[in-house]
Amino acid sequence: MHSSVEGRITHHLKDRSTPRPYSAATQHVFLTAAGTLTLSPARLALWLCQDRIYAAHAYPRFIGLLISKIPFDGPAVDEELNRETLALLTICLQGVIREVAFFEGVAKEWGLDINGWIERKATRDYTAEMARVAAVGSLEEGLVFLWAMEQVYLDAWKYVKSLFPPRSESEDSTANAIRQLTNNWTTPEFEEFVEKVEDLANRHFARHHHGPSYSAVRAMESIWARVVELEEMFWPEDEEDTRLSSRAF
Repeated sequence: MHSSVEGRITHHLKDRSTPRPYSAATQHVFLTAAGTLTLSPARLALWLCQDRIYAAHAYPRFIGLLISKIPFDGPAVDEELNRETLALLTICLQGVIREVAFFEGVAKEWGLDINGWIERKATRDYTAEMARVAAVGSLEEGLVFLWAMEQVYLDAWKYVKSLFPPRSESEDSTANAIRQLTNNWTTPEFEEFVEKVEDLANRHFARHHHGPSYSAVRAMESIWARVVELEEMFWPEDEEDTRLSSRAF
């Protein structure tokens, strides 16, 4: 078993190859178009609509189910970790409320219609997997899933930011929206939040698995691979904005 499992399960996961490469989720053609400011307003609006479904509906339920799994009995050292977990998951809920308002504010400011779209299959698949893991998985599995989602998201938007050309006075509203969205998800505060989720996931895993358990590690590897796969599918492909407009029906 990989030696990093004995310390931090997340290090093991990040070092491990997945069926779909990590870059497929973090350097998708959608993200490349966003970073080069060539993304069409319709495709950006379609994605924002899907992300709002994720954030406004699936994410709060996911976090709520994880909160319900926190045990409140056991040694004092466990109690401290449980309280830290509750505090961070509460921050997740507060953050996603702000996030949904932020989506809507950006869309309104830059003229992006995020209401006229059909839900994508990739969105349904993602939210269904979130519900499944939170309902039937353990708390540590849910926390690894949460960390994986946030880590991929952070790395994806850091990739977008790395491609930005120098700002130009001729940039249109879509370019301005992309810059605003990207800046929101590449802040030191967001990076620190992801690190805190990662630390909690590792501590919960270590608490329940003293020494590397083959079945437990395999379960986490499966979660990591599935999140990478889901994140890749979540970015809209070219021409989907034409097929999925509700105004076409």
